Amino acid sequence: MKVLFWVPYPTQGPSNRFRVEQYLPYLASRGIEYCLRPFWQDKAYAILFENGHYLKKIYYFVKGTLGRFKDLVNLSDYDIIFVHREAYPIGGALLESLVFKKKPLIYDFDDALFLTNPYSSTNRIANFLKSPGKTAKILKISSIVIAGNSYLKEYAMRFNKNATVIHTPIDSDRYAFSQKPINNSKVVIGWIGTYASSRYLGYYLDLFGKLIEKYGSGIEIRLVGSLNHGLKSRQLIYKKWALEEEVNDLQDFDIGIMPVVDDDWGKGKCAFKIIQYMAVGASVVASPIGMNKEIIRDGENGFLASGKEEWRRKISALIENRQLRNDFSLKGRETVEKFYSVKVMAPQFAGILERTYENRP
Repeated sequence: MKVLFWVPYPTQGPSNRFRVEQYLPYLASRGIEYCLRPFWQDKAYAILFENGHYLKKIYYFVKGTLGRFKDLVNLSDYDIIFVHREAYPIGGALLESLVFKKKPLIYDFDDALFLTNPYSSTNRIANFLKSPGKTAKILKISSIVIAGNSYLKEYAMRFNKNATVIHTPIDSDRYAFSQKPINNSKVVIGWIGTYASSRYLGYYLDLFGKLIEKYGSGIEIRLVGSLNHGLKSRQLIYKKWALEEEVNDLQDFDIGIMPVVDDDWGKGKCAFKIIQYMAVGASVVASPIGMNKEIIRDGENGFLASGKEEWRRKISALIENRQLRNDFSLKGRETVEKFYSVKVMAPQFAGILERTYENRP
């Protein structure tokens, strides 16, 4: 069996890195051959979410398009076509429609792609050209659909009854548990993500200010990969995300936060930040939205917080109580190892590929 994986981004893209690439060594161990084809290559990804660079972006777009059509020419080399999120970044489901009659099509998605992302303001031209309606078309023609959470599965089943949930897993060996030094004088409150998702943080700037005012040099708020929201303080650090530094950045966090807005886009989020934080041993505070509520048992392996006052109170409790942080840390790691590690998810993922291959026409 040989699988063609169509993914949007190179390894730097978190979605396909965690939902596809983490599984590849395991697939190889099961004798499954594969070819990984990102639409955007490394150099394109480096400028893709920045303003400007229009000529370069057009060049890389044409290059990605030619790569996709080269794959179509060589379609007979593959037994299964696996599409993560979308095969083509703009327009309708053209490529998916071209392949599904010839090869089994597996579709995997981990966001509410059937909606326009209300928090993305970068690349407005690209956003205008995207077609959220194509998600329904892809769902209809797929042999099987893999959804990142139950909310997305419910949507998928409107169009395709052969849908299942595989949560976004984490490599629990690579994202190793980090025991915090007892003599730490500073509690690090951390967030990691993309420019688009960092817009959730804007609502909490005054909360950050109050925490800094209360605890001073006893805390540091570290935002990795975030937009600069304008709040200035020695205790507030904006750090550029880098793949090679991601694990170390996470391991530096004592407390990891995941605020989400209670809307349909928020319900489609797969709570992966929480999984990352728990894997490395950071205590977690998150909004009680969507999948966050499935992972966190409030007061046992993390905190759920709704309004700003509850956020302030629960973060403060963790800052002031090292034992509580340690308890959440151990319970969080246990949650990840039991339910959300690659070791747990990989057999399920490989099983879907193998069953699809066995049931092909």
